[in-house]
Amino acid sequence: MNSKGKLFFYCGKMGAGKSTLSTQHAQAENAVLISEDTWLATHYPDCIQTFEDYLTFSSRIKPFIKHHVMNILATGTNVVMDFPANTVKQRLWFKALCQQANCSHKLYYIERTNEQCLAQLAKRRQQYPERAHFDNEQVFHQVTAYFEAPQNDEGFEITII
Repeated sequence: MNSKGKLFFYCGKMGAGKSTLSTQHAQAENAVLISEDTWLATHYPDCIQTFEDYLTFSSRIKPFIKHHVMNILATGTNVVMDFPANTVKQRLWFKALCQQANCSHKLYYIERTNEQCLAQLAKRRQQYPERAHFDNEQVFHQVTAYFEAPQNDEGFEITII
């Protein structure tokens, strides 16, 4: 019987570098990378225009993602999830996944100031102009209003970067 894979996931404000770090970790850990942005763009092209749209469609894919990730972890393969763990509620979803999969995990908290994140979003808009309608200061502040840094009492193995 194979041992379980390890789950890696990320917490950080919009523009903190979660996607960049997840790509690097997937390569370093020889892990399967699963990106929420990719799944959403593939399954719901041109449907996400607002933060509320994101919340709606993100919640729709989670049952499928959870099942998929659990199957991968069961093979002994590590999984890197480029999905936000930016609120207690989002982290509870990851916690339930880890408990059901009976796997180890690591939560990376990418600690950045608002100014650092906004500067990164400005660079991203230049690199990916198609994201400019979502990756802007107004949406950043809307999303950041919900941000909750992880706490030790949540029961995760946390590494702060």
